[in-house]
Amino acid sequence: MELLADPQIWIALFTLTALEIVLGIDNIVFISILASKLPAEQQDRARLVGLGLAMFMRIALLFSISFIIGLTQPLFAVVGIEFSGRDLILIAGGLFLLGKATYEIHERLEGEQHHSSAGRKTATFASVIVQIVLLDAVFSIDSVITAVGMADELIVMIAAVVIAVGVMMVSAKPISQFVDRHPTVKMLALSFLLLIGTSLIAEGFDVHVPKGYIYFAMAFSVLVELLNLKVRGRKEPPVHLRPLVKSESPAADEPPTVEKTPASTA
Repeated sequence: MELLADPQIWIALFTLTALEIVLGIDNIVFISILASKLPAEQQDRARLVGLGLAMFMRIALLFSISFIIGLTQPLFAVVGIEFSGRDLILIAGGLFLLGKATYEIHERLEGEQHHSSAGRKTATFASVIVQIVLLDAVFSIDSVITAVGMADELIVMIAAVVIAVGVMMVSAKPISQFVDRHPTVKMLALSFLLLIGTSLIAEGFDVHVPKGYIYFAMAFSVLVELLNLKVRGRKEPPVHLRPLVKSESPAADEPPTVEKTPASTA
C-alpha cells in the first residue's frame, strides 16, 4: 500500500509503460508480417502466443536482473572494440532482421507466381512461433535493460511490462489488418525492419544510434504514407460509359410495316 501512495511510483510506472509500448512497436510490426503468412484462422492465435511469450520472457529476465547486468560486461575485444553478451545478441538479431526483411521484400517484388514456381513452402504455425520467440529475445534485452535503468522496484517493472504487452495484444490485430490491406504499408513496414536491424548491428558495435531519431523517421514515414493513402482514397475511379446499343425496334418516326397476306381465292 505504501507503494501505491507514492507519486514517484506512479510517475515511474507511467513513463516506463509508455517507453515499453514505444519499444514494442517494432515487435508488433515483425509479428504482424510473420502472422500474415499463416492461414487466416491461425493468425490471431499466433499474434497472442507470440506476444504472450514476449511478456513471460521479459518478466523472467526481470527476475534475473543480475544476469541482465552481467550481459553488459565485456567478454572480449577485437581491434579495440569490446563485445559483451548483449552486443552479440544484438548483432545476431540485427543480422536475422536484415535477412528476413530482405527475403520478404524480394518475395513481394518478384511476385507470388515466381515463388510458387520455385517450390515455395507454406509457413507453419510452429516455424512462425519459433521466429517470433527468437526476435522477442532480442527485443526483450533492450526492453528489460531500459526497465532496470528507469525503475528501482521490481513490481513496477513487471506491471509496466504487463500493461504494455496488453496494449500490444489489443492493437496487434488492427495493425496487422491495416498492413495486409495496403501493400505499400507492408513494404514500408519491411523497410522499418531493415532500419531496426541496421541500428541493432550498430549498437552491437558500440555505435550508439539515438532511438528518438529512429522513431521520428518511422513516424514521419508513416505520416507521409497515410497522406498518400488519403489522396488515393479521394480519387474516384473513372466512369466507364456503356456503349450505345442500336435498338432493333423500329424508329418512332417510321410507320410500322404491315405484312400483307395474299387474298384468298374463292
